[in-house]
Amino acid sequence: MTTAAQAQVTRKQSDASPIASSATVAAGATLYFLSGATGAPIDPKVTDTPDAYGDTEAQTMSILTKMKAQLADLGLGMGDVVKMTVFLVGDPKLGGKMDRDGMMRAYLKFFGTAEQPNKPTRSAFQIAGLARPQQLVEIEAIAAKAP
Repeated sequence: MTTAAQAQVTRKQSDASPIASSATVAAGATLYFLSGATGAPIDPKVTDTPDAYGDTEAQTMSILTKMKAQLADLGLGMGDVVKMTVFLVGDPKLGGKMDRDGMMRAYLKFFGTAEQPNKPTRSAFQIAGLARPQQLVEIEAIAAKAP
């Protein structure tokens, strides 16, 4: 039998950083692995134009909004996310460089806020491309919940 003290999720967080430097998931917690997700098109009827999915900020907002709903369906919240991996495609409008700032503007609306202070550990990479050429962001996550 696992006690509540053994089934904790702890994070080492700094006020100065938007991400946790470490997270520990003790025995007894349940792990949830969320598949990589991309943003929804702005207009579901238009998926093949260069701006169909919006910029990096809009796509990140779409992904994290969907993630929040997916977690809610599992009885979890954004504060239960312990690890995120963010894949960013270079934005042609920015000379092919990833838009980390755009991603962060959306990210900071979900993590490290007064309403939801938990921050996940996180990695972010620039990659060559995603399934659709208009997609600039894909995010996968791991959440953990103590009983």
